[in-house]
Amino acid sequence: MQRSHLLFVAVALLITIIVSACAPSAPDDPVFDSFDPNNFDNSTNIDNEWMPLKPGTQLVFEGETIENGESVPHRVVINVTDLTKVISGVRSVVTWDLDYSGDELVEAELAFFAQDNDGNVWRMGEYPEEYQDGKFIDNPTWIHGLDNALAGIAMQANPQPGTPDYPQGWGPEVDWTDRGLVDKIVQETCVPAGCYQNVLVIKETSATEVGAFQLKYFAPGVGNVLVDWTGTDKTQETLELVEYNQLSPEEMDEVRASALELEKSAYERSKDVYSQTPPLE
Repeated sequence: MQRSHLLFVAVALLITIIVSACAPSAPDDPVFDSFDPNNFDNSTNIDNEWMPLKPGTQLVFEGETIENGESVPHRVVINVTDLTKVISGVRSVVTWDLDYSGDELVEAELAFFAQDNDGNVWRMGEYPEEYQDGKFIDNPTWIHGLDNALAGIAMQANPQPGTPDYPQGWGPEVDWTDRGLVDKIVQETCVPAGCYQNVLVIKETSATEVGAFQLKYFAPGVGNVLVDWTGTDKTQETLELVEYNQLSPEEMDEVRASALELEKSAYERSKDVYSQTPPLE
């Protein structure tokens, strides 16, 4: 019995060492080093000029993607809820996002954001559910502090062209390695929702899409108004802001209920990650 016990311990230790050696480590980046939970005194008041997230705001985008060589209508709806979630001690704003390909819902997502005392907006994690033909197929979840994941910068406090790129989060277990680079500021950008002056352009890429770049245009006081692409992006996604709404109390009730329903699913389907977080409030 003693020899069997020692053998079991040795095998368990070897497995631990192998898993630890294989676990991907975060890249050396000052953004990750600068994250401080004590630097978020009013974290849910996200009033960053380029990415304001006021509860009740709804942004509706329409455009297209290229799938198997064919153009497919694409629609994205972002709802800023009045719900929050505490992640690693930081209370974060919750958005409930819907992604449609043609008329089919292909993804529903809870995303989490917090603004630090310096005005930077941090992406604290995401819980997406992916669907095909109305059936659940995957939920590549990453949450700061769990499963090697780290929060990243969703929007800098004072983005300036010519500055280094920065991580938008790190979720190695689900290939979330997105990075952003301040590309330029353009004089005017017009989309169906309106024309906007002094628009910031962020160039995004990831480790799994080398050479492919997404261009996101942010208008002061509004946020993202246009999505374009450059490089070798296979999906060639384009989106324009077509509606910028303030939800009514009744619509907010529906959004809140839907977000809570998605969280219920998250607790059931993401036992190792999402279920380790406190519930939405």
